[in-house]
Amino acid sequence: MSRAHQLKIGVSGIRGVIGGFLTPNLACAFAQAFGSYVGPGRVVLGRDTRRSGEMIEHAVTCGLLAAGCEVVKVGVLPTPTIQVYVSETHARGGIAITASHNPPEYNALKLFNHEGLFFNQYERAELLDLYHQSTFRQAENAEIRRILTDYESAMRRHIHRVLDHVNVEAIRAKAFRVALDAVNGAGSKMSVHFLREVLGCELHAIAVDPELPFPREAEPKPESLGDLRDLMKRTAAEIGFAQDPDGDRLAVANERGEILDNDEVLAIAVDCVLSRTPGPVVVNLTTSAVIDDVAARHGCPVYRAPVGEANVVERMKAMRAVIGGEGSNGGIIFPGVQYCRDSYMGMAFFLDKMAQTGLRVSEIAAELPRYYRRMGKASYEHGRLGPIMQALEERFSGARIDRSDGLKVVTPEGWIHVRASNTEPLLRIAAEARSQDRVEELYQSALREL
Repeated sequence: MSRAHQLKIGVSGIRGVIGGFLTPNLACAFAQAFGSYVGPGRVVLGRDTRRSGEMIEHAVTCGLLAAGCEVVKVGVLPTPTIQVYVSETHARGGIAITASHNPPEYNALKLFNHEGLFFNQYERAELLDLYHQSTFRQAENAEIRRILTDYESAMRRHIHRVLDHVNVEAIRAKAFRVALDAVNGAGSKMSVHFLREVLGCELHAIAVDPELPFPREAEPKPESLGDLRDLMKRTAAEIGFAQDPDGDRLAVANERGEILDNDEVLAIAVDCVLSRTPGPVVVNLTTSAVIDDVAARHGCPVYRAPVGEANVVERMKAMRAVIGGEGSNGGIIFPGVQYCRDSYMGMAFFLDKMAQTGLRVSEIAAELPRYYRRMGKASYEHGRLGPIMQALEERFSGARIDRSDGLKVVTPEGWIHVRASNTEPLLRIAAEARSQDRVEELYQSALREL
């Protein structure tokens, strides 16, 4: 694999493998470009718990100071918490040092504008031009600003926004038995505080030590959550939650320890919001059609966007959506708190739904229409992407085609979506249908072209 493939500049920022690819020098230069772009003023800086985090934090701090920015360090915090803090404190922008769901040898800079949002396509293009031209602002001695710290208020600000949208007293009265796997990530301490102290749950938690390495695969997928299932059986937990290292993605387990499909998690959150505040919904192209069914129950439209939080948020703002997200990766985006993927709002929605209805998680999920999904990935050679997409389109002549993000083919029986990954040098393949046999047929037809 080429060296270029190990460093990715994409929809959310810059990421790569620590060492020969994402280096302190590169992080410093990119941060200086960022500081030059947002201008002199406060920039918020936080990180997750990766071993390389402190090293990259020092490099980013140097780059921001060199551009004349005042750096506000907020420490180890979930990405959505950092985004809320940027928005509430009217900073020039923010950087979260985290590779999210990627393995521990990766790290990344997630970049936020003054609203605490990922850069849109125009902002990204301008920033990258500035970076590649190396036309950075060089602050003179008298312009060098301070490094400030605020390790306390960011968590309170985020939690306060979440609590405005659920019945806290009803949740506390139930004292739900909750199991948590925080993967020793950025949400470890905040999640324990949120569930136990704020929402009054009887909490049973594993992997909540931010000093320790990730004990499982970073992405909270069913096959990596065996420890959470075991914990739920031992404690008779009524619901289980698992996060990724930066706390924006959420996996949910029912009372039997069965991990819900990510699309079902988003669909339940959508139903919670639309039952109180009907309005448009925006999801990415890979998200299940179950969202369309749930929205139809409430008479609400659904709009699709290319994969990537920034793309979904941009479309949500344009359509004035009341909720959105990426079911394909466990991301719930609720603008009532912040335009970002937020596992804390997701946890609160589920506990609120259980408290208000008296239903168990399996009963809530059983109310959703049934779809079958298949997801995978494959490597591909440069220069082959165009012919692959052309062959797929020809195979399904007469189907509805969407080319806004790779290729999505929609037939009456289901759909296939093939696209280049935003974070890895791979093709991502997704298929969905109303029967297991049909989804397998659709999925295998895509693989044959690869």
